Amino acid sequence: MADDILIRTEGLSKYFKVSGGRTLRAVENVNLSIRRGETLGLVGESGCGKSTLGRTVIGIYPPTKGKLYYNGKELHLTKKRDRFAFAKKAQIVFQDPYASLDPRLTVASIIEEGMIIHGMYDAAGRRKRVIELLDIVGLNREHANRFPHEFSGGQRQRIGIARALAVEPEFIVCDEPISALDVSIQAQVINLLHDLQEQMKLTYMFIAHDLNIVRYLSDRIAVMYLGSVVELASSAEVYTAALHPYSKALLSAVPVPDPDLEHAKKRRIITGDVPSPISKPAGCSFSTRCPIACERCKTEVPELREMAPDHFAACHLL
Repeated sequence: MADDILIRTEGLSKYFKVSGGRTLRAVENVNLSIRRGETLGLVGESGCGKSTLGRTVIGIYPPTKGKLYYNGKELHLTKKRDRFAFAKKAQIVFQDPYASLDPRLTVASIIEEGMIIHGMYDAAGRRKRVIELLDIVGLNREHANRFPHEFSGGQRQRIGIARALAVEPEFIVCDEPISALDVSIQAQVINLLHDLQEQMKLTYMFIAHDLNIVRYLSDRIAVMYLGSVVELASSAEVYTAALHPYSKALLSAVPVPDPDLEHAKKRRIITGDVPSPISKPAGCSFSTRCPIACERCKTEVPELREMAPDHFAACHLL
């Protein structure tokens, strides 16, 4: 139902000008709806536009084309007033906890900065809220007066999560929040994000390389290739009944814990290299590497169509 949709994009695109007057089409014509309270996973190869899409959706990058809706209302993020109001509702947890925290500020200053900007609480109230947030993310009140360099990677990411929560957002983009962490710490951060979602009724866009983590956290999954969404379905359907040739190849690379099953599994090898987003092929972006591509694929861009109930794919041959 429309009332369940928190974030919706319509033909959202983000281009960057590069040397020689050329245009890098990082995100192109993305149509997505993110339901209130769900986690939408975003997967794909490095450089496919996942992070750019996430940053465009929350307004860090202004969209080049297309529309963005929040709670059914179109956002005009080129307007300062709209961007400021939306920043309180939509936050991001960055990939690198070492680079995303200002080393000159104490933890308390980092967390309360958003509250100050948005006029939330007085000084005593902000201090109290900082302590509450540190407790929520599993840190101690004594940590408030320390600096980022005094913490481990996992602790820094918890600080980043506390900062995102400080302005009481409804929507959070998690941009590969565990990829820079030790494996032993990753599960702790994932479980924290899961618990926070249930406690605070949050909506996530979760961007990651690790397909098993995305499967664990996500209600639905969008598969991206070269700036476009090529498949969108529930987590279970993507993993058990993927339709798009690229999705099938991507999932075939996921290791299986059972050695016998892993050995027997049929891998779908993708030949060739990913084309440059500066000079994309005509037609379907995947046509230069797709094992079943036909002539139509090389000239006509496929639309993301509903192939089964709530299961969408962009392929002429489905």
